[in-house]
Amino acid sequence: MTTTHALSEAGGSPPPESDTVIHVRDLRMRYRSHDVLKGVEFTARRGEVLVLLGPNGAGKTTTIEILEGFRMRSAGDVTVLGTDPARGGEEWRARLGIVLQSWRDHGKWRVRELLAHLGSYYAPYSTALVRRPWDVDELLHSVGLTEQADKRVGSLSGGQRRRFDVAVGIVGRPELLFLDEPTAGLDPEARKEFHGLVRGLADENTTVLLTTHDLAEAEKLADRILILAGGRIVADGTAGELSRLASSEATVRWTRDGRPFEEATAEPTRFVRRLFEEHGEAIDDLEVRRASLEDTYLTMVRALEAESDSGEQAAHTFKEVPR
Repeated sequence: MTTTHALSEAGGSPPPESDTVIHVRDLRMRYRSHDVLKGVEFTARRGEVLVLLGPNGAGKTTTIEILEGFRMRSAGDVTVLGTDPARGGEEWRARLGIVLQSWRDHGKWRVRELLAHLGSYYAPYSTALVRRPWDVDELLHSVGLTEQADKRVGSLSGGQRRRFDVAVGIVGRPELLFLDEPTAGLDPEARKEFHGLVRGLADENTTVLLTTHDLAEAEKLADRILILAGGRIVADGTAGELSRLASSEATVRWTRDGRPFEEATAEPTRFVRRLFEEHGEAIDDLEVRRASLEDTYLTMVRALEAESDSGEQAAHTFKEVPR
């Protein structure tokens, strides 16, 4: 279901316009004397799910707001859907969808009527290629809220409310959807359903850029993961690529005759083959484990913090991912 895209080369020439949704080069943001963004670079392609990770204060929100056109940058080149967000007009904004972390207005409206009302604002921006807005009943079906169509928004459960938030964000059939902490507060079942919804949007060629502190969620959802730290994108790749970058070794665990064993190796396949050649059916409970995204993320952020504390240049430490 998920198509893993090749690692982008930040700062290089943009991909063909038909495939480019976001292109950021040398993005900088200064608040008074403090540099929050110090040369952020990345691209996003049509139908990709990108997850932006980073410690608190790293500049994730600032980056997103610049891409959305709600904050002016200090320097750098940024294009979103072929337009500089700083000069994006209403027609450009109609191609974006934004789902905030929290939104609690209009609780007395009924689900269908509020979506129809909000959708009417997108009608003037319908094109031959993209019909706007989304038909309300089709939209309700897509987000799993058909049975709640006539309920008041304020009466929805937490999971239903998050689905409604997404419906609001995509009612105009956006080509690019921004999600801020989309599953915060959801129970595991609602979170799983939400993940399916996001992947479905990507399958329909919508590009999704989301921020989250849930690393397991990032690992499940992302085609590519961006780690923002020290004012720059310090890692850009799939979860597997970043894992191999942080550690070239895998841990092999097994039991033999009831006794546990563990070995770190850079060649787990060869090691396991030799293990069975030597011990055969005596091997049990075999497990091969590479670093998780959480392990990788913490390793990278701690290394960057250590370099920063020692006064060394921390930029691009983990950027070169083997292809």
